[in-house]
Amino acid sequence: MSDSESDTGDVEKGIEHFNGPVENAWLMKIPEFKPEDNPNGLVEESSFSCLFPKYREKYIKECWPLVVKALNTHNVKAELDLILGNMTVRTTRKTWDPFIIVKSRDLIKLLSRSVPFEQAVKVLEDEISCDIIKIKNLVRNKEKFVKRRSRLIGPNGCTLKSLELLTNCYVLVQGATVSAIGPYKGLQCVRKVVEETMKNIHPIYNIKALMIKRELMKDENLREENWERFLPRFQAKNTSKRNKPKVVKKKKEYTPFPPPMQESKIDKQLASGEYFLTDEQKRSKKRQEEVDKEKRNVAVQKQRREQDFVAPEEPSKRSKSGQSTSEKLDVKSLKSKIAKANKRATKSK
Repeated sequence: MSDSESDTGDVEKGIEHFNGPVENAWLMKIPEFKPEDNPNGLVEESSFSCLFPKYREKYIKECWPLVVKALNTHNVKAELDLILGNMTVRTTRKTWDPFIIVKSRDLIKLLSRSVPFEQAVKVLEDEISCDIIKIKNLVRNKEKFVKRRSRLIGPNGCTLKSLELLTNCYVLVQGATVSAIGPYKGLQCVRKVVEETMKNIHPIYNIKALMIKRELMKDENLREENWERFLPRFQAKNTSKRNKPKVVKKKKEYTPFPPPMQESKIDKQLASGEYFLTDEQKRSKKRQEEVDKEKRNVAVQKQRREQDFVAPEEPSKRSKSGQSTSEKLDVKSLKSKIAKANKRATKSK
């Protein structure tokens, strides 16, 4: 068979060969994996188990026949233990797809995370995957965590719904996790939006950027260009008022010269002349200093004791008019006032 015939045979099977570097891996078409590609099956048995909470027991019990039926099409066995609250999936001898056990594990994980069966069963498709994002450890404060989680959901779930429409993913916020089901590229966008929302970046900013990208993709001229000039730029503003410290340290003026060296003990002794004294003179000087210090302490103590025996100053006695008794009355001015009052009285008569 010639090379041209073999190439046409590969194209008919739907397999494409890329010899050179690939600029955009998202454009590559992944060939479908069929039973004919692995006729011998798997060598070893693989299994995964997952626990589910008590409140999910009723729903899982009702939809478990559908789970078994969906996994039987891929030759995967499913078991349910209601006593232990456990779901198990394992491969069989007829299983031909080695990756289907990972998809089955994701299916039972999503069911335990309160995802409905109609959405969780989509994980078994080749182009669909899931991502369970843990958001509890992203925020320490519980009140902040609840606020940011409700901000992600939005009023009446409108923010979550708009995110689903832009990414083609099903998103469910449950407890401390966010479950997303959809194509791989959409899951990347969902994880970015969720993580930035829990880091105090409002989801409306990322949703607006996704809407602009969606419109730019429709334009063939701008499809291969850089879109940074079209996307909005949002600057984070810290509006919290920081408490000012009680003691504000003023910055010293900058000087290019280093600070002066501190005097050493020998320098201080040379300045005071103590360095040239003999040992006997030093001892006598130290003894004299101790005696002087003791005398000062005795004087201070004596003065403190004598303060208790000092009589306080008595306040000066004042008359009813507010003048002290020691002050002398002005007799002449008083006589003139009385004479004027008598004249007015005689005139009025």
